[in-house]
Amino acid sequence: MKRVAVYGLGSIGKLIAKELLRRDYEIVAAIDIDPAKVGRDIGTLLGLEEKLGVKVTDDPEVLKVVKPYVTLHATGSYLDKVFDQLLHVINSGSHIISTCETLAYPYYRYPDLAKLIDEKSKRRGVVTLGSGVNPGFIFDTLIILLTAVCSEVSKITARRVIDVSKRREPFIKKVGIGLTERDFYEKLKRGVITGHVGYAESAMLVADSLGIKLSRVEERQEPIVSKEPVRAHGLFVDKDRVMGIRGIGIGYVGEREFIRLELLAYVGARDHEEIVMEGEPKMHWVNETGVHGDKATAAIIANLVNSVDKLQPGLRTMRDLVLVSYRA
Repeated sequence: MKRVAVYGLGSIGKLIAKELLRRDYEIVAAIDIDPAKVGRDIGTLLGLEEKLGVKVTDDPEVLKVVKPYVTLHATGSYLDKVFDQLLHVINSGSHIISTCETLAYPYYRYPDLAKLIDEKSKRRGVVTLGSGVNPGFIFDTLIILLTAVCSEVSKITARRVIDVSKRREPFIKKVGIGLTERDFYEKLKRGVITGHVGYAESAMLVADSLGIKLSRVEERQEPIVSKEPVRAHGLFVDKDRVMGIRGIGIGYVGEREFIRLELLAYVGARDHEEIVMEGEPKMHWVNETGVHGDKATAAIIANLVNSVDKLQPGLRTMRDLVLVSYRA
């Protein structure tokens, strides 16, 4: 039985912890800075019938004492904000699998931090990997794998549609549900809300895996404003208020679009995903039911625990786990 630690016990972190326990992993440490969680038994915090004998702590130094095989990290989206946390884990000698979106391909936004993480991970003999459902799967790993049957790829378009009303409260807040259009842009500019994080990381990860050199990447997000009152799954949005977001990430080769990633997340949407591959052969992949982001994130992070053994120490990406793909 592998000994694991959970760093970050927000809604996603708790889902990850429950998934680990369901698979009979032994949780030997739980870390969170929330005073309301520190000191509580993780079993109690997760709403289980019995205590697990592991209390939540705000001190990551506990990792050096309990020595987990791997630490599952879920605290933030931006690498510069969680960098020190990752260093604590690396220095403890534990592998890391993190849901930090920008860690999925950190060479684009944080090349200097990526270099440091790679060097320190190699020195300690551990793997540092960023993943999740998106980035980590739908907009990148799945696309990379689908290209394995292609002799030529000229353009990729991926679209994901999400019903926000089925998602956790933090996700509802970060896409600005209920705001005015003006407040949406103001809060997005200040970073109070983020919308989706990781369009560029996914585009760069795909291009890098396929041997494509992108000349530039563009990202943009805009609000979807309700034309009439909307209600779905207990969530209500009044007329002329933000009911979701429309986000786009585009990777160019010269002035030509090579990869376009589109996210539509709004109240009452029909969950689904599709990927269109132009080239030889042409391909149109569709998932008509959609992937539930929260559950899928917990599942993929837990599934990756047994994949760490397949990777060499250092900073790694999901491309290192894909067996075959198209190469330009």
